[in-house]
Amino acid sequence: MQRLTELSESRPVSLPPLIHPFDQPPASAQVTVVAPGIRWIRMPLPFALDHINLWALDDDNGGLALVDSGLGSDETKALWQTLLAGPLAGSTPSRLVATHFHPDHMGLAGWLCQRLDIELTATLREWLFGRMLWLEESEEFNANQVRHYRRIGFDAAQLEGVRSRGNTYRVRIEQMPVRVVGIRHGDNLTIAGRQWRVIEGGGHSPEHACLYCAEAGVLISGDQILPRISPIVGVWPQQPESEPLSLFLDALTRLNELPEDTLVLPSHGLPFRGLHTRVAELQAHHIERLERTLAACDQPVTAIQVLRVLFKRELDAHQMGFATAETLAHLHHLMHRGTVTREAGDDGVWQFRRR
Repeated sequence: MQRLTELSESRPVSLPPLIHPFDQPPASAQVTVVAPGIRWIRMPLPFALDHINLWALDDDNGGLALVDSGLGSDETKALWQTLLAGPLAGSTPSRLVATHFHPDHMGLAGWLCQRLDIELTATLREWLFGRMLWLEESEEFNANQVRHYRRIGFDAAQLEGVRSRGNTYRVRIEQMPVRVVGIRHGDNLTIAGRQWRVIEGGGHSPEHACLYCAEAGVLISGDQILPRISPIVGVWPQQPESEPLSLFLDALTRLNELPEDTLVLPSHGLPFRGLHTRVAELQAHHIERLERTLAACDQPVTAIQVLRVLFKRELDAHQMGFATAETLAHLHHLMHRGTVTREAGDDGVWQFRRR
């Protein structure tokens, strides 16, 4: 893990712009060929981030390896049915590879695997975490959520919102497969005779899998590398003492070892070239966030007070959850470095202060 000062010193003075070979995504229920044997599919999402990119790779014997599934919704199912009967009708799906457990990536995994009689391929921690959350119905789940956000500094109305929402993961998952073909960092998936190396991400999810094919010069980056935004790097109630930002920065270092002209296929936004530029931009983004977080801790502050420094706009409940998780990730990183301390106030709410 590089020190913050080392990352700061390595920040480039100027960066070449990203190159986007495709200026428009495929239309609904259509595909765009982005490289030989690789097709691009786009599915809608009912959030501010309103889409996800999925990928279909030509496989052996007329097969088709699908990468990610889309959200567990009737709309996404209908679009898949149109695709399978139309633009993808000439190929038989052979497997489904999921980059990580989030509902826009694994929400229809169970439905697709059952309907197409194929196996889910994913890292074990992603599958296990997703299956755990999908099955979770206990009262202890809600109690832990409320406890976590109370310590952060949520007010009574916000805590009631946490309590009433419950487990939002379950409602966005059609069904979670009961079995998985497990993969891990360094494994190679053979798809149509080409080797796709699994490169573990980090920070955004437990064991995020990126897929790199040197022969094709293509990286399927999932959410780990996005062209316009940073993926959410957050601390969540299930792992309240985690320090995910170090994992994310380490993953950036791994991905930066790939060739600069790699065609990056992200889960959101447009495909691009300029991997090293984007890595440098993401490093600089989090350095700036860390510097602002540290400055906010000159006096004892709650995580919510720091959040207001980092996020100036109004946030709805959905965005507030993400912003809280991101704020904690930066605070925990500074705690890990020994530059910020934390202790509970008389009301049980965490107070952070610069050491």
